[in-house]
Amino acid sequence: MKTEKYNITGMTCASCANAVERSVSKLDGVETANVNLATEVMTVKYNNDLINSENIVHAVEDSGYGVRNEEDIKKVVVGIGGMTCASCANAVEKALNRLEGVDIANVNLATEKATISYNSNSLNIKGIKEAIIESGYEPIDVEMMGKTDHKYQEQKVLLRKLIISTIFTIPLFIIAMGHMIGMPLPEIIDPAHNPVNYALIQLILTIPTMIAGYKFYTSGFKNLFKGHPNMDSLIAIGTSAAFLYGIFSTIQIILGDSSYAMELYFESVGVIITLILLGKYLESLTKGKTSEAIKKLMGLSPKTATVERDGNIIEIAIEEVEVNDIIHVKPGEKIPVDGVVIEGKTSVDESMLTGESMPVEKSIGSNVVGASINKNGFIKFRATKVGKDTALSQIIKLVEEAQGSKAPIAKLADIISGIFVPIVIVIALVSGAIWLIAGKDISFAMTIMVSVLVIACPCALGLATPTAIMVGTGIGAENGILIKGGESLETSHKIQTIIFDKTGTITEGKPQVTDIITTNGFTETEMLRYAASAEVASEHPLADAIISEAKKRNLTLRSIDDFAAIPGHGIKVRIEDYDLLLGNAKLLADNNIENDLNNISEDLADSGKTPMFIAINNKLAGIIAVADVLKPGSKKAIKALKDMGIEVVMITGDNARTAKAIASSVGIDNVLADVLPEDKANKVKEIQSQQKVVGMVGDGINDAPALAQADVGIAIGTGTDVAIESADIVLMRSDLNDVATAIQLSNKTIKNIKENLFWAFAYNTIGIPIAAGLLYAFGGPRLNPMIAAAAMAFSSISVLLNALRLKRFKPINK
Repeated sequence: MKTEKYNITGMTCASCANAVERSVSKLDGVETANVNLATEVMTVKYNNDLINSENIVHAVEDSGYGVRNEEDIKKVVVGIGGMTCASCANAVEKALNRLEGVDIANVNLATEKATISYNSNSLNIKGIKEAIIESGYEPIDVEMMGKTDHKYQEQKVLLRKLIISTIFTIPLFIIAMGHMIGMPLPEIIDPAHNPVNYALIQLILTIPTMIAGYKFYTSGFKNLFKGHPNMDSLIAIGTSAAFLYGIFSTIQIILGDSSYAMELYFESVGVIITLILLGKYLESLTKGKTSEAIKKLMGLSPKTATVERDGNIIEIAIEEVEVNDIIHVKPGEKIPVDGVVIEGKTSVDESMLTGESMPVEKSIGSNVVGASINKNGFIKFRATKVGKDTALSQIIKLVEEAQGSKAPIAKLADIISGIFVPIVIVIALVSGAIWLIAGKDISFAMTIMVSVLVIACPCALGLATPTAIMVGTGIGAENGILIKGGESLETSHKIQTIIFDKTGTITEGKPQVTDIITTNGFTETEMLRYAASAEVASEHPLADAIISEAKKRNLTLRSIDDFAAIPGHGIKVRIEDYDLLLGNAKLLADNNIENDLNNISEDLADSGKTPMFIAINNKLAGIIAVADVLKPGSKKAIKALKDMGIEVVMITGDNARTAKAIASSVGIDNVLADVLPEDKANKVKEIQSQQKVVGMVGDGINDAPALAQADVGIAIGTGTDVAIESADIVLMRSDLNDVATAIQLSNKTIKNIKENLFWAFAYNTIGIPIAAGLLYAFGGPRLNPMIAAAAMAFSSISVLLNALRLKRFKPINK
């Protein structure tokens, strides 16, 4: 029999999963076929003498779905230049998702990046970039964006344009509007004496401002003609209409009709462009603040390292450090890359990576992390990870990917932004036409049209979600909490049940021998020596405790002739002429060994200790009791979660008595004991079947399936790479208080996103009808296009400023 996993594509609901399951289960030789809709993974157990993997793939395809080879799936991040609003991001996203071979493409307006997952057999980077160009935008190499400080350059250009525009707009506004508030104008440009000069000077002052805002026109009209108009299209149409009407009025004045001097609208064009440039500049400054977490992380890494090369100690660039280099670090210096200490002793400040304020003691054999600070001792260490493999680089990558991802809550904004601009253009035209029909002149109708076009900006919609996610994930990283994506961030606040693995999660995972009970004539030393010899080949956390106790007593260990691990039960070992069994009571029962120490075992378990039975040559030798130390913050963390109304469950392979004793000591009422490693994921499924959103917290290899199965998998950062890879959230410290912090941060971020979306929707819902003349129809004022431009610019800035409020987030439980 053989068991294999397949990644299924094209499924959208439970019926799809059932259809695939039925199709594969019908094959001769298939024993079981299970499809997980959430992970889109099918697990098949089959007789490989009767069928092969190709038969299974064909069965999936016959049922109308596909099988994806993960090795062929690549992920790339591409910078995108020229986007100005949510409609732009939506247009690029649609173009990319239409490409054959694209699994999923997300475009983030706030970061100006596209994250594309694609099949490398069907598509390449060149094809992706061509699609971006075809949609009217510019692909930019992400590394080049970082090297040239793309954002800073953009801010400089915007500031220069804003200054030019302001220089010409201020006199334009004074000339056009000053006389209305009693400001005298020189006779040469006074509309009452020289209306032609009055019109021409305004035209001359308007042209430089339009040149400063030329990108609104190039981008706006290009995208309009391509069939996917954006915010620039609204500005281009509105200001162009006002400018052309101004030229028409100027011609009428030259021809002798001076009444047109009051219908020029050049000042509206200038002020609208200037206000929008001001809004764009402030927006770029505020956007920069949302990504400060990434900048801080990138700035942590030192630029050089002191290494031993060919007997010499030299200083080299960080990029030149290689794996296995011996690196010297003096007190006060930053540790350049990840490695293992081979000489010296010190304490290291790792707060910039983990958020932990207390320095961590390091000695020979300790792991050190690049970018942490050596506080007080000289050390040498061997480099184990360099460049993109270091912990810091991986953290930066995780945070960048999270900031480039989308939360499900953003879908509504995406749908609306995709159709928003065309609808606004229609509303503007219809509004103008209605006022013309109602008897108003063309000047009035044009004012209405320009106001509608200018006030309706989808920017706020497009920025509402990504900016909050950027700040939220950044704040998480600063607190030692790595959230891998928008979906994980959103789901976390819905968690109803949290399942904690015991060993290494609630406890330190460093147990100690507490009791040794012997029977049947065996001595304590003899039993401990054989038990420790047997456990040398074991990976179980309790094995270290027994071996450490034997070393403390200076016992000489015996060599092993044969070793077999029995998952969930213990181990079976051959040492010299002795057959040893070491494990739980089930192991003894399965091997028909008489057990007269059950009562003692139960008493030990009731006190929170784990009793391990030892049988030598089918005869019970005794019990070694081991206890794991609780992590200092476990009890406080559990209380914080329960205070939030979250059900807390502990899962462990320990027997029920021991498990309940430990759970009780930290305040956990619900315990799942005697759970085999492979059954942890099934226990998560059982709780999910009760319609509960489940979070799983663990640190070991055997936790990985359960972490993947949970709605939100939370890995302890000091755990294994497999557990961290399987999780949605990684806690860089072994502090369980960070579980509650992650959920609190999720709550705050989602609340912030909802606020942003509310104000973005409310702004357009209220603003567009007012711009269309709703208040005027009932005797109120008419909205001036200049005020509409100011309101439009403020809408985006207000959303960004609201997202920045998340920077004030402080964990409640700390």
